[in-house]
Amino acid sequence: MQPLLEIKNLVTGFISGNGMIKAVNNISLTLHHGQTIGIVGESGSGKSVTSFSVMQLIPNPPGKILNGEIIYHAENGNTIDLVKHPASLQQLRGNEIAMIFQEPMTSLNPVMKCGDQVMEAIMLHQKLGRKEARKKTLELFTEVQLPTPEAMLDRYPHQLSGGQKQRVMIAMAISCNPRVLIADEPTTALDVTVQKTILELMKKLQERYNMGILFITHDLGVIAELADHVVVMYKGQLVEQGPVKDVFSSPQHPYTKSLLACRPPMDRRPQRLPTVKDFMRVEDDGKIVEILKEANERLIGSDERKKEHEHIYKRNKLLELHNVQTWFPGVKSLFGKTLSYSKAVDGVSFDVFEGETLGLVGESGCGKTTLGRTILRLAPATGGKILYKGKNVLDMSEREFRPYRRHMQIIFQDPYSSLNPRITIGEAIAEPMLVHGLYTSVSERRDTVMELLKKVGLEEKHYDRYPHEFSGGQRQRVCIARALGLKPEFIICDESVSALDVSVQAQVLNLLNDLKKEFRFTYIFISHDLGVVKYMSDRMVVMQKGKIEEMGDPDEIYANPNSEYTRKLIEAIPHSSLERMRHPA
Repeated sequence: MQPLLEIKNLVTGFISGNGMIKAVNNISLTLHHGQTIGIVGESGSGKSVTSFSVMQLIPNPPGKILNGEIIYHAENGNTIDLVKHPASLQQLRGNEIAMIFQEPMTSLNPVMKCGDQVMEAIMLHQKLGRKEARKKTLELFTEVQLPTPEAMLDRYPHQLSGGQKQRVMIAMAISCNPRVLIADEPTTALDVTVQKTILELMKKLQERYNMGILFITHDLGVIAELADHVVVMYKGQLVEQGPVKDVFSSPQHPYTKSLLACRPPMDRRPQRLPTVKDFMRVEDDGKIVEILKEANERLIGSDERKKEHEHIYKRNKLLELHNVQTWFPGVKSLFGKTLSYSKAVDGVSFDVFEGETLGLVGESGCGKTTLGRTILRLAPATGGKILYKGKNVLDMSEREFRPYRRHMQIIFQDPYSSLNPRITIGEAIAEPMLVHGLYTSVSERRDTVMELLKKVGLEEKHYDRYPHEFSGGQRQRVCIARALGLKPEFIICDESVSALDVSVQAQVLNLLNDLKKEFRFTYIFISHDLGVVKYMSDRMVVMQKGKIEEMGDPDEIYANPNSEYTRKLIEAIPHSSLERMRHPA
């Protein structure tokens, strides 16, 4: 078969203070009609830079394609080298080669209606009038299964959920029936159930239009369900590629082996999650050396877990929730009277014991984050009781509650927005100590911060660096160190690993468990990822529409879910198992 797109020996670099950094170094791959190639790797591996090179979206300066060819085989039989003839892409981009970006909110114009944004692309490339473009947009919104597509035409991006915004982006991408579709992490920030529907939608659209898809992700489970061929990238280089089934059943490179092993397994509970460092080390000259060791994974057996649980539940209750409600005003009358409420948390009750990790899981909008914020009085409760060590924190004045804030901490989802970009991370970690009057001098606080940096796997030299100088995983470690600085008893982890690569996620989960053992923390671990919650938790609470759907032992819930909603969450988890893999005809 004649290929659709060929990337040959591509090298893309960026100028930095250390000279030219090769973000993509000698990459070659070939995409055919109806084929999905999954490009997988951690942040910084070069997978997104590869896609941006194809689309000629590399900012110049500081970026530049240094070498190689990107050959597009047009429908009329012509071949075009997009590196030598970048002007040709002006006609192809959005028309024959389309792209879905990672974050739909930043990709959509916030002051334009969603329908108008798709219509703009149709009118530009297909030379249709506004009436015909609106009709086609309505058909596309129906095709991508947006609810009430007519109403969606006139809504702004902020009025849509994350999954709905991503569907608008897909509608825009397929509006001109492209032959090549590049999807750059299109499901990373979505719930597993929404992710599953998006992946199924992309399969259907591919079959209908016979598109070639380059699908970029850090999640091998997603690759297993969608792709025919997989390309594994590490630090700008292609380290392994081949048919998905071959690579997954018999990975050759230690980096591929580590990516397959990092995600929490659903069928067992290891004491620690493996990380990339367990499979390979990088020498000073850049050479990768595989670490060969016996498979001696330390599993936590059911009897061992039962004894641990019996031990936990003999302890005191640290937190008690009784019929907690958090309602937000909805529709108001002409005179400002509230006529309806959005019941984010609606009558939730449970206890948390000292030293326990309680997992809260559910889709976006189920109320889990609002509940976590309500416990810490970051969101106002409408009703109910929240007892911390037997005292109702909802009855306290702000002055009375202030000492409790030191013992009740939170690690937020997005570490970058949690840190002040204008102060160093050392100052960021020390700031809460200063607010709560811990330690008597600047030097004492600095020494404490240095100890905390080492505790979370960072170095003393990082003290004077700023947040933008760190990776996502490192920034999350900074936020963990900041929470530890106040010597808390209770920490809420609010989606604290959902935006991280699977290998970095494994490191952070191991760190949280190590800290729990050392300091006997009590956690509430909030996530939409049931696999991660199952691994981390002693007990699990499944939430839907502000209420508790079911609660109990994570392994038992996973094996025998009582509700249809929980069953749907479990079925939507991407598996990197051979049984769940897509088998192309």
